Amino acid sequence: MSERSEQLTGAGGPFPRDNRMDAATEAFVTHRNLLFTLVYEMLGSATDAEDVLQETWLRWVGVDLGPVLDRRAYLMRIATRQALKRLRTLGRRKESYVGPWLPEPLLTAPDVAEDVELADSVSMAMLLVMETLGPTERAVFVLREVFDLDYEEIAQAVGKSPSAVRQIAHRARSHVSARRPRGTGSPAEHRAALQAFQRAVETGELQSLLDVLAPDVVALSDGGGIRHALLRPVVGVDNVARLLAVGWWKRDAERSVELVQINGGPGLLVRLDGEIDGVVAVRVENGYVTGAYHVRNPEKLSHVARETAMTR
Repeated sequence: MSERSEQLTGAGGPFPRDNRMDAATEAFVTHRNLLFTLVYEMLGSATDAEDVLQETWLRWVGVDLGPVLDRRAYLMRIATRQALKRLRTLGRRKESYVGPWLPEPLLTAPDVAEDVELADSVSMAMLLVMETLGPTERAVFVLREVFDLDYEEIAQAVGKSPSAVRQIAHRARSHVSARRPRGTGSPAEHRAALQAFQRAVETGELQSLLDVLAPDVVALSDGGGIRHALLRPVVGVDNVARLLAVGWWKRDAERSVELVQINGGPGLLVRLDGEIDGVVAVRVENGYVTGAYHVRNPEKLSHVARETAMTR
């Protein structure tokens, strides 16, 4: 839990410790990682997800727990509603964003990668697909496809009828299916692709990278107007290779590249002069890299210094 959550729920906090508070705290702590995963998948921002969890807690402690039969579902309902409100704020923020917007990357534990469906749902590639959905479609898709809630539960969370939720779920599923990665690579193929990127970054040797790049590969980088980054996508194997040859990274800096788990799959953590400079995640289809995502915006790098726990 964050420091503020500890203040809210711990001894000496602004709320008195009684049986009701103990029960509320226990339920929230038990499901916190699940709630974070849910909200992060809806928002693509860990920082905003943490804020939504704080808002969820503040509403949860005011709930009369007596009639609540399923505390997990009730917490998910609160979190979903708060995330939908935050999505509208994020939409306005993205309209003025400098350059391509990429999700906020997370350093994840090995157990996330072991849950194939969870790893796919939090991958950078899938989060970008989710960006093409409307707020309600996104909420319905995540609640149904990732967390397997029934339509009645989802209806209560998004304020729609069960029949409307069925239609939204079908529409969202078709939309995502048409855009999600095809023939997603195995963990071994992901590692091979990242190792090729790593060699290219560390040595400037591009041949091994050319061997794994798809002809129509797309490279995106996100500096948020704070750090140097691409202002538009770079498309095609020759252009992406040339980009790496010129350098996404400063050639006059002391550079280290570490293979880590980013959003449930292999990724690169890049340090310049000992400081975290960015991360690279890739989208692998049928053994070839079709997407490369480079996040340099320092405001998005706070969750790559330590592992973030995620669960369904």
